[in-house]
Amino acid sequence: MTSSFAELGVPAPLSAVLATQDITVPTPIQAATLPDSLAGRDVLGRGRTGSGKTFAFLLPVVSRLMADPAAARRRGRLPRALILAPTRELAGQIAASLEPLAARAGLAHVTIFGGVGQNPQVRALRAGVDVVVACPGRLEDLLGQGHADLSGVEVTVLDEADHMADLGFLPVVKRLLDRTPRRGQRMLFSATLDAGVDVIARRYLSDPVTHHADSAQSPVQAMDHHVLHIDAGQRLAVLTDLGAAPGRTVVFTRTKHGARKLAKQLNGAGVPAVELHGNLAQNARTRNLDAFHSGRASTLVATDIAARGIHVDDVSLVVHADPPVEHKAYLHRSGRTARAGAAGTVVTLMTDEQVRDVRSLTRAAGIRPTTTRADARHPILAELAPGERVLVPGGLAPLQAPATGGAQRGPKQGRPGGRSGSRQGGRRRAEGQGGDRQGRQDRGRGRGGDRQGRKDRGEGTGRQGQRQGGGGRRGTAQGAGRRTGGRRATSSGGSIVAFSTSSGGGRRR
Repeated sequence: MTSSFAELGVPAPLSAVLATQDITVPTPIQAATLPDSLAGRDVLGRGRTGSGKTFAFLLPVVSRLMADPAAARRRGRLPRALILAPTRELAGQIAASLEPLAARAGLAHVTIFGGVGQNPQVRALRAGVDVVVACPGRLEDLLGQGHADLSGVEVTVLDEADHMADLGFLPVVKRLLDRTPRRGQRMLFSATLDAGVDVIARRYLSDPVTHHADSAQSPVQAMDHHVLHIDAGQRLAVLTDLGAAPGRTVVFTRTKHGARKLAKQLNGAGVPAVELHGNLAQNARTRNLDAFHSGRASTLVATDIAARGIHVDDVSLVVHADPPVEHKAYLHRSGRTARAGAAGTVVTLMTDEQVRDVRSLTRAAGIRPTTTRADARHPILAELAPGERVLVPGGLAPLQAPATGGAQRGPKQGRPGGRSGSRQGGRRRAEGQGGDRQGRQDRGRGRGGDRQGRKDRGEGTGRQGQRQGGGGRRGTAQGAGRRTGGRRATSSGGSIVAFSTSSGGGRRR
C-alpha cells in the first residue's frame, strides 16, 4: 500500500503544502488514480462522497500547469485548466482546496457561479487566469458574452458528474466540453456511474483508465444507521434534543419551505441553527455556512443542495427529518458524516405513514438500520447524540434575517416627501407612501401631490397637481396602484416602508 504522495509522483512542493494541512497519507481514490492522472492519462474515477476526490484531481491539474513554465504566461480570457462542479458550494470548496496549491505553484484561479454579480469574475478572466473552477450555467453565460474562451484548456475535470446529471446540467456540460480541445486531458469523478455519466465518459474521455475506490452503493463502514419511529407531533421535540447535544448536526428536509420553517423552530427552541437551500441569496448561503463552519451554529438545516460538496469536518450526526425519495439521495446525504475515516451516526425519522417508504429506501441503499419506537424522552436519543444538552435562548435568530429585500431607508430619513413632495407629484412609483408632511396614504392608487396630502382615489395627480393637489390627467404608472401591497418596499420620501400583503398603501413605521 502506498504510504506517501511522493511515492505516487506528486511533486515535492505540493506534497509539502498537503503536509502543512496534516494530509500525508493518500486515500484509496487518490492512491488509485494519481499515478495515471499525473502521467497525463484520461481518468474515470468512482468514489463515495468524502473519499478525497478533490485532491485526486487538483494535484494532477496543478502539477501539469506548474511543469510548463513557458506556458505560464497566462493570457486574458484563455484559462489553461477547467474544473466543473454542479453547485456553487462545491465550487467554493474546490477553490478553497486549490488556493494553497495554486499559491505555491504561482498559478492564478477564479471561481465562477451564479447568484452573484458577474463583474469581478469577468475582470479576473480578462486579466488572465490559469484555472477556472465553475458551475456550468454561469460559465456558459460568460462564454456567450465573449468573456472567456476554452480553446486553450489543457486539462478538464468534471466533479460530481452524477449530481450534474441529476440536476439536468449534462446538456450544458456537453456544450462546454465541445469548446475544449480534444487533445487535452480529461478527468471525470463521480460517486456513481449512471447512464448519463457513462454517455459523457464514452463521448469525451479518450481511452480512460477506470478506478473504483469503493462500491457504488456501500455505506461507510463507520456509520451507524438508525430509524426512529415517532409520532408526527414528536418531530420537533426529538430534533431539538438531538440538536442540543454537543457536536455538529446536519438535518435534511425535503423542501425549501420545510428547511426555513424548521430552522426557525429550532432557533425558537434554543438550538442555534442556520438554513441552506436554493431560495437563499448567495451572501446568505455564505453567511450561514460560515456560521456552521465556525461553530456559532451547531445545526445546519438543509435541502438536498447540501448533500453534495459541503465539506464540513467533524459532523457527528446526520438526521433525515424528511426521508429522501430515493436511495442515492440517502447515501449522499448520509455522506456528510463519517468523512475521512471518522465515525458518524445517521438517523432517519419515520412516522406511521412513512413505514413502507423507509423500508424500501433502506433496502435499496443496502443498509440494515436499527429501528426504535421513540419519543423525545427515550434514552436512545442520548445514545445517538451523547453529551449534555445545551439550549441557547433565541438560538441564532440574528442570522436568519433575509439577505435582500426588506424595508429600505430613503435619502435623509425624516424629510417629509423629500424631492417627491409638491414638485414631483405622482412621478414616483409610490409603493404606498404619501408625499406630504402627514404621510397620509392614498391606498396604493397614486399619491397626493400637494402639501395637504389630499387623496385622489386612484386618479393619480400627474404634473398638474403640483400645488393644488387636484387629480392629474393620468398620474404616473396609472397611479402606481399596480404594485398593490407595496412589495418592493422602496422609499422615495425618506420614510421606512414595511412589507404588506394588503391592497392598501404601504405602512409607515
